[in-house]
Amino acid sequence: MTKLLLQLHAAAAVADRRHGGRPGPGRRHPPTPRHASAAGRFAPASLVLCLLALAAAATTLALALTLHRHGPDPAAPGASPRGFAVVINTWRRHALLRRSAAHYAACPGVDAVHVVWSEPRPPPERLRRGLAVLNANGTRRVRVRFETGGGGDSSLNNRFRPIRGLAADAVFSVDDDLIVPCSTLRFAFDVWRSAPNAMVGFVPRMHWLADPRGSTKEYRYGSWWSVWWTGTYSMVLSKASFFHRRYLDLYTNQMLLSIRKYVNENRNCEDIAMSFLVANATGAPPIWVQGRIFEIGSSGISSLKGHGLQRSRCLNTFAAMYGNMPLVATTVKAVDSRRSWFW
Repeated sequence: MTKLLLQLHAAAAVADRRHGGRPGPGRRHPPTPRHASAAGRFAPASLVLCLLALAAAATTLALALTLHRHGPDPAAPGASPRGFAVVINTWRRHALLRRSAAHYAACPGVDAVHVVWSEPRPPPERLRRGLAVLNANGTRRVRVRFETGGGGDSSLNNRFRPIRGLAADAVFSVDDDLIVPCSTLRFAFDVWRSAPNAMVGFVPRMHWLADPRGSTKEYRYGSWWSVWWTGTYSMVLSKASFFHRRYLDLYTNQMLLSIRKYVNENRNCEDIAMSFLVANATGAPPIWVQGRIFEIGSSGISSLKGHGLQRSRCLNTFAAMYGNMPLVATTVKAVDSRRSWFW
């Protein structure tokens, strides 16, 4: 259904370009009479609706091109189109972990749930037993496995450690205090399957040049409100995103050691580092999936004073380490048309 809608809207966009969506330089619209009919009075509103529809078609066409431009065919041998692994990053919030693990284990398509454990002490036995095997709606069992390879190291880089025995190609990385409804999660997985090299997520962010006309390139970090205002983004945060499992190995074993060291020293920006890594490998933007997500915990480090400034420093530091700015901006958004009036 999703592919069919993309094809229909792509055809609509092409037809619009053929027949012309704008009046030529010599064409003028006749003035509306003072005592116009009701249909005439509502013509501007109809025009606005038509323009909105055309904009949606153009955006959908751009999404279709993005989804099929990069990466191998998800149906090719070696791919895992049926399921995905959920990797939950947690830190001393056992009640939230129980709730989120139980939720994701019940979602169709989830092959396994892995918990990245970075606390100095091993997981309590009571917690292990409670999460060892979760019964998903009484029809299947999903194993929850603790990943303790950090040896008590609390580094933020731990969330991207390679996971042994990972059967699925798709990894959904999520914080322990974020709940994504199962239907929304499945739609995002379908989007990822169309672009398995991209990061596909729910939390967009952006970057921009502080002075586009200046001789030096200094970047600024844009929060959600910047994305909302401009409609542009260049990152989706790993607190709720899909990516291919190979990026775990690239992050831990092949990415610049200086970047991981910076993350350790500053206790921030591991998500930006992953965005840099994927953008540098693909030369393509991420994909933002529109969908409701729910925060069930208290606010984190993003609410601390100076957070935006620190994130801007990360952007500039990583760009200097790479020797360029690999992030690619886009305005494309994936929307499930079955659940939205405007798409």
